[in-house]
Amino acid sequence: MREIITQALHGHNAEYVEVRLEEGQGTSLQYRGGEVEDVVRSSGLGGCVRALAGGGWGFACFNDLSHLRQKVAEAVSHARHVGGERVRLADVEPKVDIVPATAPRDPRQVPLARKKEIMDQYAQLMLSVPGVQTCRLGYGDGYRKTMVATSQGTYIQQERVHVTLRLAAIARDGGDVQQASVSLGSNGDFSVVEDLRGPVQEMAQRAVAMLKAPQVKGSEYTVVLDPVLAGVFIHEAFGHLSEADHVYQNDRLREIMTLGRQFGGRHLNVVDGAAIPGLRGSYSYDNEGTPATKTSLIREGVLVGRLHSRETAAKMGEPPTGNARAMNYGFPPIVRMTNTLIEPGAATLEDLVADIEEGVYARNWYGGMTSMEMFTFSAGEAYMVRHGKVAELLRPVMLTGNLFTTLANLDAVANDLAMNQGGGCGKNGQGPLPVSNGSPHIRIQHCLVGGAA
Repeated sequence: MREIITQALHGHNAEYVEVRLEEGQGTSLQYRGGEVEDVVRSSGLGGCVRALAGGGWGFACFNDLSHLRQKVAEAVSHARHVGGERVRLADVEPKVDIVPATAPRDPRQVPLARKKEIMDQYAQLMLSVPGVQTCRLGYGDGYRKTMVATSQGTYIQQERVHVTLRLAAIARDGGDVQQASVSLGSNGDFSVVEDLRGPVQEMAQRAVAMLKAPQVKGSEYTVVLDPVLAGVFIHEAFGHLSEADHVYQNDRLREIMTLGRQFGGRHLNVVDGAAIPGLRGSYSYDNEGTPATKTSLIREGVLVGRLHSRETAAKMGEPPTGNARAMNYGFPPIVRMTNTLIEPGAATLEDLVADIEEGVYARNWYGGMTSMEMFTFSAGEAYMVRHGKVAELLRPVMLTGNLFTTLANLDAVANDLAMNQGGGCGKNGQGPLPVSNGSPHIRIQHCLVGGAA
């Protein structure tokens, strides 16, 4: 295969050509109300060509590998029809490497009947809790082998395995409906979705308890976020603003995201990187063949870096970071996050809560949206904090604010870093892309919490 690809790459009037071939397989189980709604076993084989010629990018994708040289010629032709200013790519040393999958308990070795048996148990367990009206459950696993070859001499073969599970229990009392949910995943370890009876039952019981929980009075509070919600916050509200294609294309954002700008205190350190091992966003090389890195974005409160493809790195005069990723062979790579996190500090959760007279402890996540530096997030569960202690359960709360004001008001970071691997990221029609995000517990002063009037 390497010889076939190498022959197809050369002999074209192009500045750069990249071929990506993929084969994969996967399983998914979807439940609604305790009943199996879908069982899917899938497999696929295909590839794409991306070519740089005459100042433009050309792209072609295919499922038949027998006419690879013709597809390269098509991509080169497409690029010449685009035209434009000359595109430069940051230098990356060509690599030849094979990276096998690391799957501690490979889901491909677990029979489908066993997977269904486990999911049946979780669905019935949620429904057995008095007050739970219905439930939803989604399980998925997948394997993918990707080959990337370039006209500059790179040839990389890389394998990845992933597992995800999302559960939600919905409780009802007349017209009042409350939901509790959990999502988790792994980079190829099926054992993370086994033996969850205790957490699943507790989640369903919490959905019922929310029916009788009070709603917080809407106001500004000192808020403590758990690692899951803090991780989602730093991914959604800050991580996307660190993707260099956004920064380069938006004059206002380029002015805001100026390297060297102070965004928080010395306790605030934010990183992203596929070189952080063992997570769903981890890999050895991105889809351009650039080695994975661990990139500091904020260091001691100061903006010090951003995420790049080879093209954005050249445009902005910065080093490539290995963040060029594609959902699959139907898409060209674009700048994407991998594993995004706030690094741990020195405090404990008890330290963060101890001097709060009246505040809110928000956990997990339910949904949210961002628009430039403005954000709104819904916590999956919340508790009042009174006189330095976590107190009664609340209805889920909504947190709203300006990212940069919020980062400046983030005054404490605990030492209990945890990663959430159950989500996926969407951008430009490509999603959900495997990522992870995380944080220790963090404390934010003067956070606007939506609730009762």
